[in-house]
Amino acid sequence: MRLSVLVPSYRRPRDLERCLGAIAAQQRPADQVIVVVRKGDTETLAVAMQAMSRVALEIVEVEQPGGVHALNTGLAHCQGDVVAITDDDAAPWPDWLAKINAYFEADPKVGAVGGRDWVHQNGGVERGEAQLVGRFLWFGRPVGNHHLGAGPAREVDFLKGVNTAFRTDAIRPVGYDIRLRGSGSQVCSDMLACLVLRRVGWKIIYDPSVAVDHFPAPRFDEDKRGKFDAVAAANRRYNFRFAVVTGLPAWRRPMALCWFHLIGTKSDPGLLRVLQMVLTKDRAGLSRNRAVQNMLAQKADG
Repeated sequence: MRLSVLVPSYRRPRDLERCLGAIAAQQRPADQVIVVVRKGDTETLAVAMQAMSRVALEIVEVEQPGGVHALNTGLAHCQGDVVAITDDDAAPWPDWLAKINAYFEADPKVGAVGGRDWVHQNGGVERGEAQLVGRFLWFGRPVGNHHLGAGPAREVDFLKGVNTAFRTDAIRPVGYDIRLRGSGSQVCSDMLACLVLRRVGWKIIYDPSVAVDHFPAPRFDEDKRGKFDAVAAANRRYNFRFAVVTGLPAWRRPMALCWFHLIGTKSDPGLLRVLQMVLTKDRAGLSRNRAVQNMLAQKADG
Protein backbone atom coordinates (compact mmCIF):
# COMPACT_ATOMS: atom_id res chain seq x y z
CA MET A 1 0.00 0.00 0.00
CA ARG A 2 1.44 3.35 -1.08
CA LEU A 3 1.32 6.23 1.40
CA SER A 4 1.21 9.90 0.50
CA VAL A 5 1.67 12.67 3.08
CA LEU A 6 0.07 16.07 2.49
CA VAL A 7 1.19 19.23 4.32
CA PRO A 8 -0.32 22.65 3.48
CA SER A 9 2.00 25.43 4.63
CA TYR A 10 1.89 29.22 4.74
CA ARG A 11 4.49 31.57 6.23
CA ARG A 12 5.71 29.21 8.94
CA PRO A 13 9.07 28.05 7.54
CA ARG A 14 10.66 26.98 10.85
CA ASP A 15 7.58 24.98 11.78
CA LEU A 16 7.57 23.34 8.35
CA GLU A 17 11.24 22.44 8.76
CA ARG A 18 10.47 20.59 12.01
CA CYS A 19 7.44 18.89 10.44
CA LEU A 20 9.36 17.63 7.42
CA GLY A 21 12.16 16.42 9.68
CA ALA A 22 9.64 14.28 11.58
CA ILE A 23 8.21 12.93 8.33
CA ALA A 24 11.71 12.04 7.11
CA ALA A 25 12.28 10.10 10.37
CA GLN A 26 9.26 7.82 10.00
CA GLN A 27 9.79 4.11 10.64
CA ARG A 28 7.61 3.40 7.63
CA PRO A 29 8.78 5.95 5.04
CA ALA A 30 6.28 7.91 2.98
CA ASP A 31 6.15 7.03 -0.70
CA GLN A 32 5.24 10.60 -1.56
CA VAL A 33 5.25 13.88 0.39
CA ILE A 34 3.37 16.88 -0.98
CA VAL A 35 3.85 20.37 0.42
CA VAL A 36 1.32 22.93 -0.78
CA VAL A 37 2.80 26.43 -0.80
CA ARG A 38 1.14 29.73 -1.63
CA LYS A 39 2.84 31.64 -4.44
CA GLY A 40 5.01 34.44 -3.14
CA ASP A 41 5.80 32.64 0.13
CA THR A 42 9.50 32.38 -0.68
CA GLU A 43 10.72 31.32 2.78
CA THR A 44 8.35 28.34 2.92
CA LEU A 45 9.30 27.38 -0.62
CA ALA A 46 13.00 27.46 0.28
CA VAL A 47 12.50 25.16 3.28
CA ALA A 48 10.50 22.70 1.18
CA MET A 49 13.17 22.65 -1.52
CA GLN A 50 15.90 21.96 1.05
CA ALA A 51 13.94 18.94 2.33
CA MET A 52 13.92 17.26 -1.08
CA SER A 53 17.18 15.49 -0.27
CA ARG A 54 15.57 13.76 2.76
CA VAL A 55 12.10 12.77 1.52
CA ALA A 56 10.33 12.04 -1.76
CA LEU A 57 8.88 15.55 -1.79
CA GLU A 58 6.82 17.39 -4.36
CA ILE A 59 6.00 21.08 -4.10
CA VAL A 60 2.63 22.32 -5.32
CA GLU A 61 2.09 26.07 -5.55
CA VAL A 62 -1.34 27.70 -5.29
CA GLU A 63 -2.51 31.27 -5.76
CA GLN A 64 -5.89 31.13 -4.03
CA PRO A 65 -5.88 31.46 -0.20
CA GLY A 66 -7.69 29.10 2.17
CA GLY A 67 -7.15 25.64 3.58
CA VAL A 68 -9.86 24.02 1.46
CA HIS A 69 -8.24 25.05 -1.82
CA ALA A 70 -4.79 23.98 -0.59
CA LEU A 71 -6.04 20.57 0.54
CA ASN A 72 -8.07 19.89 -2.61
CA THR A 73 -5.13 20.89 -4.79
CA GLY A 74 -2.83 18.63 -2.81
CA LEU A 75 -5.29 15.72 -3.00
CA ALA A 76 -5.35 16.02 -6.78
CA HIS A 77 -1.58 15.32 -6.81
CA CYS A 78 -1.64 12.38 -4.40
CA GLN A 79 -0.63 9.03 -5.90
CA GLY A 80 -0.89 6.92 -2.75
CA ASP A 81 -3.63 4.52 -1.73
CA VAL A 82 -3.73 6.46 1.54
CA VAL A 83 -3.11 10.16 2.14
CA ALA A 84 -1.97 11.19 5.63
CA ILE A 85 -2.55 14.87 6.37
CA THR A 86 -0.92 17.04 9.00
CA ASP A 87 -0.27 20.73 9.58
CA ASP A 88 3.06 22.46 9.20
CA ASP A 89 3.11 23.24 12.93
CA ALA A 90 2.94 19.56 13.88
CA ALA A 91 5.55 16.80 14.12
CA PRO A 92 4.27 13.23 13.67
CA TRP A 93 5.65 10.59 16.01
CA PRO A 94 8.09 8.09 14.39
CA ASP A 95 5.50 5.28 14.16
CA TRP A 96 2.73 7.55 12.78
CA LEU A 97 2.72 6.24 9.23
CA ALA A 98 3.32 2.63 10.27
CA LYS A 99 0.22 2.65 12.49
CA ILE A 100 -1.87 4.42 9.88
CA ASN A 101 -0.82 1.90 7.25
CA ALA A 102 -1.74 -1.03 9.53
CA TYR A 103 -5.32 0.18 9.96
CA PHE A 104 -5.98 0.58 6.26
CA GLU A 105 -4.40 -2.76 5.39
CA ALA A 106 -6.36 -4.61 8.08
CA ASP A 107 -9.87 -3.40 7.18
CA PRO A 108 -11.07 -2.31 3.71
CA LYS A 109 -14.07 -0.56 5.33
CA VAL A 110 -11.85 1.98 7.12
CA GLY A 111 -12.13 5.33 5.33
CA ALA A 112 -10.22 7.55 7.76
CA VAL A 113 -7.82 7.21 10.69
CA GLY A 114 -6.60 9.83 13.13
CA GLY A 115 -5.26 10.22 16.63
CA ARG A 116 -4.14 12.50 19.40
CA ASP A 117 -2.35 15.78 18.85
CA TRP A 118 -0.21 16.56 21.90
CA VAL A 119 -0.48 20.34 22.26
CA HIS A 120 2.72 22.18 23.22
CA GLN A 121 2.26 25.76 24.39
CA ASN A 122 3.16 28.12 27.23
CA GLY A 123 6.30 26.10 27.90
CA GLY A 124 4.54 22.79 28.51
CA VAL A 125 2.36 20.03 27.10
CA GLU A 126 -1.38 20.02 27.66
CA ARG A 127 -2.24 16.98 29.77
CA GLY A 128 -5.50 15.21 30.43
CA GLU A 129 -7.44 12.16 29.35
CA ALA A 130 -10.80 12.07 27.61
CA GLN A 131 -12.76 9.00 26.63
CA LEU A 132 -15.34 10.91 24.59
CA VAL A 133 -13.70 12.13 21.38
CA GLY A 134 -14.95 13.26 17.98
CA ARG A 135 -18.65 12.68 18.60
CA PHE A 136 -21.98 14.43 18.22
CA LEU A 137 -24.02 13.77 21.34
CA TRP A 138 -27.63 12.64 20.92
CA PHE A 139 -28.93 16.18 21.47
CA GLY A 140 -26.60 17.67 18.87
CA ARG A 141 -23.60 19.00 20.77
CA PRO A 142 -20.26 18.25 19.07
CA VAL A 143 -17.39 17.06 21.29
CA GLY A 144 -13.84 17.30 19.97
CA ASN A 145 -11.22 16.41 22.61
CA HIS A 146 -8.88 14.97 19.95
CA HIS A 147 -5.96 16.56 21.83
CA LEU A 148 -6.92 14.73 25.03
CA GLY A 149 -8.05 11.32 23.78
CA ALA A 150 -7.01 8.27 25.78
CA GLY A 151 -7.88 4.58 25.84
CA PRO A 152 -8.38 2.09 23.02
CA ALA A 153 -9.08 2.79 19.37
CA ARG A 154 -12.74 3.41 18.51
CA GLU A 155 -15.05 4.63 15.80
CA VAL A 156 -15.90 8.34 15.90
CA ASP A 157 -17.94 10.83 13.91
CA PHE A 158 -15.09 13.15 12.95
CA LEU A 159 -11.33 13.70 13.25
CA LYS A 160 -9.07 16.73 13.61
CA GLY A 161 -7.25 18.00 10.54
CA VAL A 162 -3.81 18.16 12.14
CA ASN A 163 -3.81 14.36 12.39
CA THR A 164 -5.98 12.68 9.77
CA ALA A 165 -5.42 10.03 7.13
CA PHE A 166 -7.89 9.05 4.42
CA ARG A 167 -8.25 6.17 2.02
CA THR A 168 -7.67 8.05 -1.23
CA ASP A 169 -10.50 6.34 -3.09
CA ALA A 170 -12.86 7.44 -0.29
CA ILE A 171 -11.84 11.07 0.09
CA ARG A 172 -11.14 12.00 -3.51
CA PRO A 173 -14.80 11.88 -4.70
CA VAL A 174 -15.84 13.88 -1.62
CA GLY A 175 -12.96 16.30 -1.21
CA TYR A 176 -13.11 19.33 1.04
CA ASP A 177 -16.27 21.36 0.56
CA ILE A 178 -15.59 24.58 -1.37
CA ARG A 179 -18.78 26.14 0.03
CA LEU A 180 -17.13 26.62 3.43
CA ARG A 181 -16.29 30.22 4.15
CA GLY A 182 -12.99 31.87 4.97
CA SER A 183 -9.57 32.55 3.52
CA GLY A 184 -7.54 30.92 6.29
CA SER A 185 -7.90 27.58 8.06
CA GLN A 186 -11.62 27.32 7.15
CA VAL A 187 -12.62 25.47 10.30
CA CYS A 188 -14.86 22.40 10.06
CA SER A 189 -13.53 21.29 6.67
CA ASP A 190 -12.06 18.19 8.34
CA MET A 191 -15.23 17.57 10.37
CA LEU A 192 -17.45 17.83 7.31
CA ALA A 193 -15.29 15.50 5.19
CA CYS A 194 -15.40 12.83 7.92
CA LEU A 195 -19.16 13.21 8.47
CA VAL A 196 -19.84 12.71 4.77
CA LEU A 197 -17.64 9.62 4.60
CA ARG A 198 -19.28 8.16 7.71
CA ARG A 199 -22.74 8.85 6.32
CA VAL A 200 -22.03 6.76 3.21
CA GLY A 201 -20.71 3.83 5.24
CA TRP A 202 -16.97 4.31 5.81
CA LYS A 203 -15.48 3.72 9.27
CA ILE A 204 -13.77 6.69 10.93
CA ILE A 205 -11.21 5.47 13.49
CA TYR A 206 -9.61 7.45 16.31
CA ASP A 207 -6.59 5.85 18.01
CA PRO A 208 -4.74 7.99 20.59
CA SER A 209 -1.50 6.16 19.82
CA VAL A 210 -1.53 7.50 16.25
CA ALA A 211 0.05 10.68 17.54
CA VAL A 212 1.60 13.98 16.53
CA ASP A 213 3.16 16.76 18.58
CA HIS A 214 1.32 20.01 17.87
CA PHE A 215 2.93 23.42 18.32
CA PRO A 216 0.09 25.88 17.55
CA ALA A 217 1.71 28.60 15.46
CA PRO A 218 0.52 32.06 14.38
CA ARG A 219 -1.96 32.31 11.53
CA PHE A 220 -1.62 35.06 8.94
CA ASP A 221 -5.06 35.23 7.34
CA GLU A 222 -8.20 36.63 9.00
CA ASP A 223 -8.42 33.85 11.62
CA LYS A 224 -5.43 34.87 13.76
CA ARG A 225 -4.99 33.00 17.02
CA GLY A 226 -5.90 34.81 20.23
CA LYS A 227 -7.50 37.78 18.48
CA PHE A 228 -11.20 38.35 17.86
CA ASP A 229 -12.08 39.10 14.27
CA ALA A 230 -15.74 39.47 13.33
CA VAL A 231 -15.18 38.08 9.83
CA ALA A 232 -13.36 35.00 11.11
CA ALA A 233 -15.93 34.44 13.87
CA ALA A 234 -18.81 34.75 11.41
CA ASN A 235 -17.14 32.28 9.05
CA ARG A 236 -16.55 29.87 11.92
CA ARG A 237 -20.19 30.07 12.99
CA TYR A 238 -21.43 29.56 9.43
CA ASN A 239 -19.08 26.62 8.83
CA PHE A 240 -20.13 24.78 12.00
CA ARG A 241 -23.78 24.95 11.09
CA PHE A 242 -23.12 24.17 7.45
CA ALA A 243 -21.22 21.04 8.51
CA VAL A 244 -24.18 19.96 10.64
CA VAL A 245 -26.84 20.37 7.95
CA THR A 246 -24.62 18.93 5.22
CA GLY A 247 -22.73 16.17 6.98
CA LEU A 248 -25.02 14.63 9.59
CA PRO A 249 -27.70 12.10 8.60
CA ALA A 250 -31.06 13.79 8.01
CA TRP A 251 -32.61 12.34 11.17
CA ARG A 252 -29.89 13.88 13.38
CA ARG A 253 -29.92 17.38 11.92
CA PRO A 254 -33.04 18.88 13.59
CA MET A 255 -31.82 18.12 17.13
CA ALA A 256 -28.33 19.42 16.36
CA LEU A 257 -29.68 22.66 14.92
CA CYS A 258 -31.99 23.10 17.90
CA TRP A 259 -29.00 22.74 20.22
CA PHE A 260 -27.02 25.34 18.28
CA HIS A 261 -29.93 27.82 18.25
CA LEU A 262 -30.93 27.33 21.90
CA ILE A 263 -27.58 26.72 23.65
CA GLY A 264 -24.56 26.76 21.37
CA THR A 265 -20.97 27.35 22.43
CA LYS A 266 -19.05 30.30 23.86
CA SER A 267 -17.92 31.32 20.39
CA ASP A 268 -21.31 30.47 18.83
CA PRO A 269 -23.86 31.26 21.56
CA GLY A 270 -27.50 30.24 21.27
CA LEU A 271 -30.45 32.07 22.79
CA LEU A 272 -29.87 30.79 26.33
CA ARG A 273 -26.18 31.70 26.32
CA VAL A 274 -27.02 35.18 25.03
CA LEU A 275 -29.59 35.52 27.81
CA GLN A 276 -26.88 34.52 30.29
CA MET A 277 -24.63 37.26 28.87
CA VAL A 278 -27.42 39.78 29.40
CA LEU A 279 -28.06 38.68 32.98
CA THR A 280 -24.35 38.69 33.88
CA LYS A 281 -23.78 41.98 32.02
CA ASP A 282 -21.13 40.44 29.80
CA ARG A 283 -20.80 43.46 27.54
CA ALA A 284 -17.73 42.12 25.71
CA GLY A 285 -19.49 38.86 24.86
CA LEU A 286 -22.62 40.66 23.72
CA SER A 287 -20.57 43.05 21.60
CA ARG A 288 -18.73 40.19 19.90
CA ASN A 289 -21.97 38.32 19.28
CA ARG A 290 -23.59 41.43 17.80
CA ALA A 291 -20.62 41.95 15.48
CA VAL A 292 -20.84 38.35 14.26
CA GLN A 293 -24.60 38.60 13.70
CA ASN A 294 -24.14 41.81 11.70
CA MET A 295 -21.43 40.21 9.60
CA LEU A 296 -23.63 37.19 8.86
CA ALA A 297 -26.52 39.47 7.93
CA GLN A 298 -24.27 41.44 5.56
CA LYS A 299 -23.14 38.26 3.82
CA ALA A 300 -26.72 37.04 3.55
CA ASP A 301 -27.75 40.35 1.95
CA GLY A 302 -24.79 40.20 -0.38
